[in-house]
Amino acid sequence: MDLSTLASGLDTIWVVLTAAMILLMEGGFALLEAGFVRQKNAVSIIMKVFVDIAFGALVFFFIGFAFMHGKDISGFIGTSGFMLGGDLSHIDLTISHDTFWLFQCAFVIAVISIVSGAVAERINFHAYILYTIAMTGLIYPIAGHWVWSTGGWLGKLGMIDFAGSAVIHALGGFAALAAALFIGPRIGKFADNGTPNIVPPSNLPLASVGAFILWFGWFGFNSGSTLSATNATIGHIAVTTMLSAAAGGATCILFTMFRYRKADPPMVINGSLAGLVGITAGCAFVSDIIAILIGAVCGIAMVFATEFLESKRIDDPVGAFAVHGVSGSIGTLAIGLFAKPELTAGYGQGYSGLFYGGGWSLLGVQTLGLITVSIWGFGLTWIAFKLIKKIVPVRVSRDEELVGLDVGIHGVPAYSQDDDFIELTKLKNSRG
Repeated sequence: MDLSTLASGLDTIWVVLTAAMILLMEGGFALLEAGFVRQKNAVSIIMKVFVDIAFGALVFFFIGFAFMHGKDISGFIGTSGFMLGGDLSHIDLTISHDTFWLFQCAFVIAVISIVSGAVAERINFHAYILYTIAMTGLIYPIAGHWVWSTGGWLGKLGMIDFAGSAVIHALGGFAALAAALFIGPRIGKFADNGTPNIVPPSNLPLASVGAFILWFGWFGFNSGSTLSATNATIGHIAVTTMLSAAAGGATCILFTMFRYRKADPPMVINGSLAGLVGITAGCAFVSDIIAILIGAVCGIAMVFATEFLESKRIDDPVGAFAVHGVSGSIGTLAIGLFAKPELTAGYGQGYSGLFYGGGWSLLGVQTLGLITVSIWGFGLTWIAFKLIKKIVPVRVSRDEELVGLDVGIHGVPAYSQDDDFIELTKLKNSRG
């Protein structure tokens, strides 16, 4: 066995393992969202996550991967790689195309899971399946092609997004905002005068465990994006990931103690996640101190964004836009300010941020890319729901929402309190 074969084998093991870590994040999304929503909608959250994984993987296999990483046409879309077939010779890696697809598949599943939290407790299950197909087959893959593929127009301009603050999180966050606006707030969330009513989370310990699983998976998210087990920057990427998440959580603890006189647990959970989102774009390209700064800024921005949405009567039950849309935007722009030339040079970029003598060029490209991807995610999501509405209702009925989607849509509660067994006739009646 020669060295190149050994290196390829190690890279394959590394990418498969980190892809599995990212897929485990779906368990984190499920627990986090189930803990944040009311008890009567926990099963609904879990079912949406299964839709993300099952439909997302299949759609990405059949068409999404080709649109994203296929042979380029005019920097806009790929045209080969449907069902992993056709000409993929332009993907020049030490790992197989199958291995690369698995890693990219884990990413696309994460994108749609961002949107699921913003529409929790009121979206029609059939409509969600159709939207999942649109996001994983078209919306995300095309945006990803612009930045990450060989020939994508934003990538050619020099946009840097190492693991997806823009392509995954900003796009997913703005898509979540569009979905929340389109579907409207939950019944009773806002009083007649616009004052938001508190909706207590059903299980904060559950949500906390979900956040820790996401935190764990993020090391695969960021470090795995090297696509190489022998890459010398893996350790640095892991450190910046850890520091930014810690800074986001610590800042939210202190800031909510100052602002609300109590450390707010949901805000602290989301603060840590905001730090993770913010560092995703520049984890390989910024210093440790800057990673702490990014995490702290994202944590505070997330609090203000959450308050702003509620002041505008926009209902986002798990804070998807505040965590992913806002923090993803901050992280994307931070590269234009703080990218270190010696770190970007290791990836063949050689770009410098504004504060490292690089001028305004990189910041301008990052801004253009962020605006483009965000508008694409928001606009295509709005259009998708408009079209879906012509096929099936986007929102559940009032009675289904009041009863809870677990029983109203799926016919089973998350927690059984009164009966050890349910008579079959009663179950049939509950399902209509």
